[in-house]
Amino acid sequence: MIKQQGSNRIYTRETDANGRSVIRVQGTNRDENRAFIYMARHFHALGLPVPELYWVSDDEMSYTQEDLGDTLLFDNLDPALVERAIRALAHIQVEGAKDFDWSVCFPVPGMDERSIRWDLNYFKYCFLKGTQIEFSEPKLEDDFDHMVSVILAQPADTFLYRDCQSRNIMIRDGQPYFIDFQGGRRGPTQYDVASLLWQAKANFSPEMRAQMIDAYLEEMEKISNLQSSIFNKADWRSAFPHFVLFRTLQVLGAYGYRGYFERKPHFLESIPLAIKNLRALFETNEALKEEYPYIYAISNDLLFLV
Repeated sequence: MIKQQGSNRIYTRETDANGRSVIRVQGTNRDENRAFIYMARHFHALGLPVPELYWVSDDEMSYTQEDLGDTLLFDNLDPALVERAIRALAHIQVEGAKDFDWSVCFPVPGMDERSIRWDLNYFKYCFLKGTQIEFSEPKLEDDFDHMVSVILAQPADTFLYRDCQSRNIMIRDGQPYFIDFQGGRRGPTQYDVASLLWQAKANFSPEMRAQMIDAYLEEMEKISNLQSSIFNKADWRSAFPHFVLFRTLQVLGAYGYRGYFERKPHFLESIPLAIKNLRALFETNEALKEEYPYIYAISNDLLFLV
């Protein structure tokens, strides 16, 4: 058995009939499994760094994939490894979107208004209400409305990994391989970069984040051939802090659900770190305070959890 932090899927390491070490996945949702199976085959055929899929059960509830070992990027956040990962991410986002069938994505084909609001409500109901602090829902929803408009204005003809964080990146022979992308969909590229660099327990320094963003943008310029429909560096940078804020609220919702309701220690431990990220984001970006005044006010009220 392989221990999982936030998933209900069952992972086991086995030896298959060909004598290979494989990872067997027993899923809980057929549509989610189908999404992963399609994506894994699509990305692998393009030569992107994902595990090879070996076998799928007739009912599509179980499958085996290449065993990439036990080393997570999270276990060794060496700048050189992180840079390789974030450059590889750019290829998955752009090249992986070519001839991609978005209809297989689970639960939605793209990051639309409804799915954005799902995540914002995740923060409100699974985290914020769990803290028992008093807050104004109308004022909070005003800030949510603004965030939705900013996110939907960004180019989105790329693959959005959805949960791109260092526990979902394996390192084998010094190279990154991406796993657990079954929640991926069509969407803006900024979200994945925010997910990776603002992961609470990774605790990257501001200097390292800046260095990695520069490396990522350099790679994106090479891949996209400066096509403004896919990527414009100035516009990307301008919108990026909004995605950091959005992702931070989403993970607080996840930490609240897994921590307050499921009582999983790992997620409870991550809450103070995520709040520190939230506070640091506002303290280093005056424009965000003006654009999201009520979320900023709430961030002050959350200091008792740090």
